[in-house]
Amino acid sequence: LSNASADQRATMPKNKGKGGKNRRRGKNDNEEGKRELIFKEDGQEYAQVTRMLGNGRCECFCYDGMTRLGHIRGKMRKKVWVTAGDIVLVGKRDFQDDKVDVIHKYSGDEARKLKQYGELPENARINETAIEMAMAEEGDSDDDIVFDDL
Repeated sequence: LSNASADQRATMPKNKGKGGKNRRRGKNDNEEGKRELIFKEDGQEYAQVTRMLGNGRCECFCYDGMTRLGHIRGKMRKKVWVTAGDIVLVGKRDFQDDKVDVIHKYSGDEARKLKQYGELPENARINETAIEMAMAEEGDSDDDIVFDDL
C-alpha cells in the first residue's frame, strides 16, 4: 500500500497555474466585452489625457479647447488603468473651472465610434502616446518658416 501511494505522488502533476479559485473569483473578465457606449451629458466633456501627474491626477485636454487638471475617481483608481493618450469622459466642476473628474475611460474602439458619430472632433488623435502628441505640437510650429532662394 505504501509503495502504491509513493508511485502516485511521483506522477502527480506539477502546479503551473497562477493561483487557484480565489484568483479567478477576484478577476472580472466580462469588463472588456461589449458594453454600452456612454455619451456626454450636461456638465460633462470628452477629454484626452496628455500626461499623468501621479497621485490619481492627470493633465487632460478637454475638447472644448481647455487643458484642465483631471482627478481619477476612487471607483476607477486601481481597477481602470488610465494612461497618457487615453480618451476619457470627464465631469466639470461648477465651483472650479480648471479641474475635472475623470468619470469613464473609453477603449480604442469606443473612441473611434465616438469620432464616427461626430461626438469627438476630427482632429482628435486616438491611441497616441504623450510623446507623439508633444512631437506633433512641436512639428506644427516649424510650418511658418519660409526660406528665400538665393
